Amino acid sequence: MRRYNSMRPPLNGSSVSVGIKNMEEQKKTIGVRGLLAAAVVLCLCSVAISTEETKQKQLRFKENGEFKILQVADMHYADGKTTPCRDVLPSENVSCSDLNTTAFLHRMILAEKPDLIVFTGDNIYASDATDAARSLDAAFSPAISASIPWAAVLGNHDQESALSREGVMKHIVTLKHTLSQLNPAGIDLIDGYGNYNLEVHGVEGSGFENNSVINLYFLDSGDYSKVPSISGYDWIKPSQQLWFQRTSLELQRAYMSKPEAQKAPAPGLVYFHIPLPEFTSVVDSSNYTGVKQDPISSASVNSGFFTTLVEAGDVKAVFNGHDHLNDFCGEYTGIQLCYAGGFGYHAYGKAGWARRARVVVATLEKTEEASWGPLKSIKTWKRLDDQSLSTIDVQVLWSNNTPGAGGT
Repeated sequence: MRRYNSMRPPLNGSSVSVGIKNMEEQKKTIGVRGLLAAAVVLCLCSVAISTEETKQKQLRFKENGEFKILQVADMHYADGKTTPCRDVLPSENVSCSDLNTTAFLHRMILAEKPDLIVFTGDNIYASDATDAARSLDAAFSPAISASIPWAAVLGNHDQESALSREGVMKHIVTLKHTLSQLNPAGIDLIDGYGNYNLEVHGVEGSGFENNSVINLYFLDSGDYSKVPSISGYDWIKPSQQLWFQRTSLELQRAYMSKPEAQKAPAPGLVYFHIPLPEFTSVVDSSNYTGVKQDPISSASVNSGFFTTLVEAGDVKAVFNGHDHLNDFCGEYTGIQLCYAGGFGYHAYGKAGWARRARVVVATLEKTEEASWGPLKSIKTWKRLDDQSLSTIDVQVLWSNNTPGAGGT
């Protein structure tokens, strides 16, 4: 974990009790070592919402009351035109390379005109990249050239070269038009790199222009377990969960305070790479839209992060990558758990099963004064890299008309 200077006062008693409650839950799954780390954070770190306003262009809804996010999962970019494709039809294999991934991203940007692009890890396949920094530049170049705000988190393959995870994230945050952050400003201790949040404000000139009506959380789900007795993939640590809890609580308090006090929190969306074990529960229920063709490759231990998300009360959906042949969304305990499906052509796939991307559109409510109010709904669909960029699996992830959703 890394240290940062703390500039905010300590948490009040109610926030501390929330953290302790989750510690007890996590004690069952991640052991004493994790709890000690969380306790250090709980005592030493302060509340800080990582906005870095001087760097960021403020995200806000368009005048039509919509905000569109394009999720790109698992590009696995390497060396461009010399990097071959994997798992494509023989007819496609002759000239196929990383440039097909670049072309797909260009097409998606032109077709969907997103307000934000989110890259959910394994952005490069670093072990096949001659120069990781150059590969990162090339992988993100369509977003940069289009001057579209974008954000990224790390997967389990981004650091498998001369650049460490810290080095990869430090490079990403220097690129044009990115809103990515190395870690939250003002936090003393936190695991991983690329934990941060972004606020999306209401339409300019509306009563919500100074309110974040949808909150985006980004976390580093790690790569592989560092605990000798635990094999497999990494997980989201107590320090990250406590940062999420505090950030969510601070945002909820701001949104539900005067002068534009709301009865329910602004909805939140969470992005990271490795899926949570609870994705298995979605599959077991068969209540999902899309397909499952890969096993759920989560950590072999449950860190309790899903419980933390449920307890927070604002999160409506979680978006992951990692398992390229899964592209489903399904609800579990009030939260939609969603895969994007594999995007990149150097990533493993399935011949004849098109590479794909996930689109999410948040729409605001019209007020009686014909202005724009709080969030009305969150909808999603996928686009395939075929001749017509086919749209499939349109579904509503959340609506304020849903029982228990709350309102103004």
